[in-house]
Amino acid sequence: MTHRVPVDTIDDLDRRVIAALQLNGRAPWGAVARWVGTSETTAQRRYNAMRERGVLRVVGSLELDRTREGSSMLVRVQARPGRGLDLADQLAVSPDVRFLAVVTGAADLIVDFVARDNEEMMRMLFTDLPGADLITSTEAVAVIRAFTSASMWDTGLLPVEAAADLRPASLASSCDRGDWDQAPKALTGLEQEVAAALKEDGRAQVSTLARNLGHTESAVARAMDRLISRGILQFRTLVEPTLLGYDAEFMVWLSIEPDRLDAAGRQLARHPGTKFLGAATGRFNLVGHMVLPRRTDLLRYTSDIIGALPGLIASDVTLHLATLKYSWHRMVRPV
Repeated sequence: MTHRVPVDTIDDLDRRVIAALQLNGRAPWGAVARWVGTSETTAQRRYNAMRERGVLRVVGSLELDRTREGSSMLVRVQARPGRGLDLADQLAVSPDVRFLAVVTGAADLIVDFVARDNEEMMRMLFTDLPGADLITSTEAVAVIRAFTSASMWDTGLLPVEAAADLRPASLASSCDRGDWDQAPKALTGLEQEVAAALKEDGRAQVSTLARNLGHTESAVARAMDRLISRGILQFRTLVEPTLLGYDAEFMVWLSIEPDRLDAAGRQLARHPGTKFLGAATGRFNLVGHMVLPRRTDLLRYTSDIIGALPGLIASDVTLHLATLKYSWHRMVRPV
């Protein structure tokens, strides 16, 4: 399992720094400092200290549907009684797993597998599935369109004007994208190298990337600008929601009447607790990753928010006990 860190190891200034970087993981330190109310040096020092402790991590994240770099499959997994954590540990080390949570409800684990093509996905799920002997059942759904992504989530810890100032103009709402019908474009070799490096450190300087990759700074900068301007490369700040005051992390699995799916997705995407929401295949055709301040908030959320969605047929909630992996990276867990 992951290492753990006390919640009180960060303070309100740390949280504001995290909130600014969630809006734009590559925001200049001067802009971050302006919104969090401190000096540029202090903001950078706070970030470095939290990163060294493993509290947060800024990463570059590719929008897979715009590229030919692969596709994802969300899998609800039930484990043999008493073996869920053993199974989670085996899955967490797999390079094919982008996201992994231990949950309660109709599933024990939620796993996001990423594969380059259908043949590789079949190998992952049916031939080489880690911990297969510990699994009693699986249910896979493919996300076919995003209504909002984690890169768009606002923690709510900064004024609403901060998002307009810090976020790049290319980071538009997934609901408003006009390129869903366009074929994904393959990345160049350099773009793949830059994206892979930024997946490890989203704030790496261009000079550092150029030196490590063996290319000129101008070539690396142009490749990065292309990826960002086309909306292919976005930046996420990975941090446990508990550290930001969100004690309830969960996923919703919704069955919506097909002709009301778009309306329901747009409505739920606007809720401040929605980190990710996508249309999917299978009996659950709308799947979301959510946070709320307290578990007790789930009662009103399910009745007032989920219950008010147009075309709702059925719903399920899987409450996170621990999130072991975000965007390919294992995270420090708060205590």
